[in-house]
Amino acid sequence: MNHFELFDMPAAFSLDAAELQQRYRKLQQTLHPDRFATGSEREKLRAVQRTAQLNDAYQTLRSPLTRAEYLLELRGIDLAHEQTTLQDPDFLMAQMEWRERIEEVTDLEALDNAYKDLQEQMNALQGELEQHLEANANEEAAIAIRKLKFMHKLHHELEQTEEQIRY
Repeated sequence: MNHFELFDMPAAFSLDAAELQQRYRKLQQTLHPDRFATGSEREKLRAVQRTAQLNDAYQTLRSPLTRAEYLLELRGIDLAHEQTTLQDPDFLMAQMEWRERIEEVTDLEALDNAYKDLQEQMNALQGELEQHLEANANEEAAIAIRKLKFMHKLHHELEQTEEQIRY
């Protein structure tokens, strides 16, 4: 049973986050190991395993990036452990420019502007990713995922910069 089937949801990039959370909570109550406290050791172990599977599935589907990776995995493209380097020179140059910009951030106004600009770029890229996934353009979706991973790293670098500025 894949993660989407576990939550009885269609295998699609777009999903209702509130619905996912509601189904997660309901399943969590049903599968929780405490409900099997008086059961056999096998039943207890099975409950723990099912709860772990449920938690993993929820964590995967609640994040658009990991959800997209999982969709591609279901389609036979595993990006989780790949070492492929992006071959898009314009994107790589933009990443270098972002890193320089982050290094130059010294105040909250510049930080806020960087967050805003990065979020706009991430939203645009996520929109492209959604279109590729809906069109079953798996290779293009894989490229968009790789780019989004870079953008998430930049977001993390901005968070670290924010900690340095604030503290």
